[in-house]
Amino acid sequence: MHNNLTGLNICVFASGSGSNFNAIVNARSEGVIKSDIKLLITNNSDCGAVSIAKNHNIQVEHISRKKYSGLSDDSYAQLFIDVLRKHQIDFIVLAGYMKMLDVPVIKEFSNRIINIHPALLPSFGGQGMYGMNVHRAVLESGVKVTGITVHLVDENYDRGRIIFQKCTEVLDDDDENTLQQRVLKLEHIYYSQVISDIENGIIKTGLQ
Repeated sequence: MHNNLTGLNICVFASGSGSNFNAIVNARSEGVIKSDIKLLITNNSDCGAVSIAKNHNIQVEHISRKKYSGLSDDSYAQLFIDVLRKHQIDFIVLAGYMKMLDVPVIKEFSNRIINIHPALLPSFGGQGMYGMNVHRAVLESGVKVTGITVHLVDENYDRGRIIFQKCTEVLDDDDENTLQQRVLKLEHIYYSQVISDIENGIIKTGLQ
């Protein structure tokens, strides 16, 4: 692994439109992030994130259970590890990746995987809590503040060590769409900043 944290090789995992991935790629081109975005891994070969990767000449690996249905759990997990090693990946950024990472991958990259969650963990986290489900639950609960959480990834959904949070108000006239848009803006601004802070040793992970 690189000792110089500004020279990391990053792999982004994404399943959807790739708006966070796009924000990270833009932050790289603007010099906010010094590391290289070397690879996109996706379980959905038609997703928007794939188009973004191709537009920026970022390698794409499509790994899904559908594609590799005959493999054992161990062999399937090893696929990820082999690809990540092949591209000399140091650090993994989950950006709207809709699958739980296999435990061998989490162990291989212990303290080197981050995820962003569209609420203030530990509230509104866990299995099934993603996308609009989160914003719906926030509104139904009646809380007045929500936000984003960036956390290290471990074997439990949304339970890894929290390394960053940012709040935003829940307005009286919010619906799940307006709330999602406001939270997404925070994600796009701050996820790249967190990566930069990790590079610069301001936020400590297992890399230091």
